[in-house]
Amino acid sequence: MAELVAVAGSVAQRPGRGGHAWVFLQYLLGFRRLGYRVLFLDRLSPGMLPTSDWPPRGAAEWLHRVLEPYGLESDYALLLEGGQSIGVTRQRALELLRQSVALIDVMGFLGDEEMLAAAPRRVFLDIDPGFPQMWQELGLHRSFGFHDAYATVGLRVGKEDSAVPTCGIEWTATPQPIALEQWPPTPPGAAYSSVASWRGPFEPIEYDGQRYGLRAHQMRRFAGLATGAGVPLEIALDFDEADGADAELLRDGGWDVLDPSEVAATTDCYRRYIQGSRGEVAVAKDMYVRSRGGWLSDRSLCYLASGKPVIAQRTGFEREIETGAGILSFDVPEEAAAAIAEVEGDYDRHSSAARELARERFDSDVVLTALLEAVV
Repeated sequence: MAELVAVAGSVAQRPGRGGHAWVFLQYLLGFRRLGYRVLFLDRLSPGMLPTSDWPPRGAAEWLHRVLEPYGLESDYALLLEGGQSIGVTRQRALELLRQSVALIDVMGFLGDEEMLAAAPRRVFLDIDPGFPQMWQELGLHRSFGFHDAYATVGLRVGKEDSAVPTCGIEWTATPQPIALEQWPPTPPGAAYSSVASWRGPFEPIEYDGQRYGLRAHQMRRFAGLATGAGVPLEIALDFDEADGADAELLRDGGWDVLDPSEVAATTDCYRRYIQGSRGEVAVAKDMYVRSRGGWLSDRSLCYLASGKPVIAQRTGFEREIETGAGILSFDVPEEAAAAIAEVEGDYDRHSSAARELARERFDSDVVLTALLEAVV
């Protein structure tokens, strides 16, 4: 019987977020491609969802719909309070964990001491570099504990030019993986695009005399970028009703602002939207830009694999990944506009380079093999 890798994360509490679900699918499909059996662990408790329905049928159905198309419908446990479980039983999940190579606990979400104790090797995987480290340093939330190894997608965490505190932890830097067979190259569409949250689930953080904000605090700087870009720019953003003025600011600046619930409500919709684009113009969260932790979005890797050039705001990733072909970086609107023009001047070359970069640096075979070697 093949060895097993377990992945823990939050999919069920975010129904209708196709891009968020893909974060975890890349790991599950990548480990399976390497020959491992996989188990996905999710959890729900009252208060996580705005519903009186318990167990929350809609959330459970969403998780099943995410996993079933990829043959993972028998490889998950949705853990509920009181020892209940949907999918694999709690007892069976514990048995599988005891036999596992490792448990990859994304953002420490599992929060179940019995489950964590059952795994012979517990790996904390940070996919939001800056937030959990600063929370811990400020005493706002103890993010780290009961794990044997720590990995982060922040490629510059622990290096002298990064403001992300290490919290005394030796971090293994790991790019996010892409399951290349799920993201084949496709012909270019008309518009450069992206899918993002305007604010997201976190609040800005005051740390060491600096304020580290959200995407909203950076995106406003680029509100007028689309006016002189020479090609259509669009973005799918989940604005709150209170952010109506910001949505109008972007529209007035030439952006086509879309509703993510219309273009990225399922994993298939999200993939079709990206693969129907011309490329990505990616403005990052203020936290990533100011902390210089080396974050690069998992979404950008989907564009690269699909042969779509990526023009991404600098977060420090550009010091670890060669830019200039397939992926270009920028700090200010003028640089972003120049990067768009450069790509348009030789689109075929940048498209081919995008796919090649995904294959060389982010292929799940390469990334996950190196990750296991480093933390197990």
